[in-house]
Amino acid sequence: MNTPFDPETPKRPGMLARLRASFLTGLVVIAPVGLTIWLIWTVVGWIDGWVLPLVPYAYQPDKLIQNLLGLDPSVQINVRGIGVVIFLIFTVIVGWMAKGLIGRSLIRFAESLVERTPVVRSIYSGIKQISETVFAQSERSFEKACLIEYPRRGIWAIGFISTTAKGEVAMRYDGGELLSIFVPTTPNPTSGFLLFFPAEDVIELDMSIEDSAKLVISAGLVYPNGKDSEPVEITQPSGPVAK
Repeated sequence: MNTPFDPETPKRPGMLARLRASFLTGLVVIAPVGLTIWLIWTVVGWIDGWVLPLVPYAYQPDKLIQNLLGLDPSVQINVRGIGVVIFLIFTVIVGWMAKGLIGRSLIRFAESLVERTPVVRSIYSGIKQISETVFAQSERSFEKACLIEYPRRGIWAIGFISTTAKGEVAMRYDGGELLSIFVPTTPNPTSGFLLFFPAEDVIELDMSIEDSAKLVISAGLVYPNGKDSEPVEITQPSGPVAK
């Protein structure tokens, strides 16, 4: 017989609670895999739908397979991924040609024609800058992750140091070295704000850019490792803080 002084025995979860826990655990395992497969399948289908219509009808992959296997022409064959292969091969060939003297000359000639077209010039220059920033294999990448006081003093945000300010921005500022900081938004780090901070107001972090991006995307729920979740003492910057 139990008395008020006996330790309370924890109740065993019921069948519904155990099923719910198992379902959530399975969802955590399946969701990333399923979404990744779905995203890849969708992107491949989108590229196929854009590339395959450019291939002559007689050389369409499904027609070639039908002729090879002797199938009825009414049989529909979905050959997904061939368009991606064609796109990759075509892109490699274009890139190889663009590195040569003739390719560079043709590109300069085409760009000179585009520069003379008012509307096309603005669209092309914007897309070209974005493409060079995202895809070009150069040193234009974030250098380090950092902490800055934004949007006001006492509130800290994670940013990425892109480069030292140059040109008119650096010339107009006479307070020393100025850093350009990209502050991403959560949970979509591809959008954010470009801010310019004095170097003495920026606290560089030891974590990598990838780990910092994980922290931003997860809204602070996923830390790179255990030691990063331990509290650290932050030294207040001595210089002025951008408002």
